[in-house]
Parts: sequence; structure tokens; C-alpha cells
Amino acid sequence: MSGRCLASIWSSVMKVLRRVFPLIVLLMLNGCVLTKIVSVPMRLGGAVISIVPLVGNTVHDSIDEAADLVDDLPL
Repeated sequence: MSGRCLASIWSSVMKVLRRVFPLIVLLMLNGCVLTKIVSVPMRLGGAVISIVPLVGNTVHDSIDEAADLVDDLPL
């Protein structure tokens, strides 16, 4: 095989890998990533709300429990 032919084959392989590799990574991490996308903003909101006097800690605890439930979802 000539160098041009090998370069063409390598180029085609790289094009396929550029499309397939991210899909494989997303499929492997989908459950963890999806639950974190939901639970991290919930926890941040709970941390901000905990500043409010009297009810802040109660609301923060309930939001934190809900975020724990989201983390435990079997995705």
C-alpha cells in the first residue's frame, strides 16, 4: 500500500473515532452525570437558602435529602 492510501484510511478511521468515542463515554457515564446535573444545583440552592434565619436550615436539610434521593436513582 502506498503512503497516500494509508493516510486516507487513517483519516477515515479518525473521523469515525471522533464521532463514536464521545458517544461511548456518554453511555458509560450517563447515570452519574445526569443525576449530578440535577443534584448539584439543588445542593447549591440549599446552601444559599440556609443563610435565611429560622427556616434556612430546615429548608436546606429537606433539599439535601431530596438531592440524596436523586443521587440514588438507578440510571
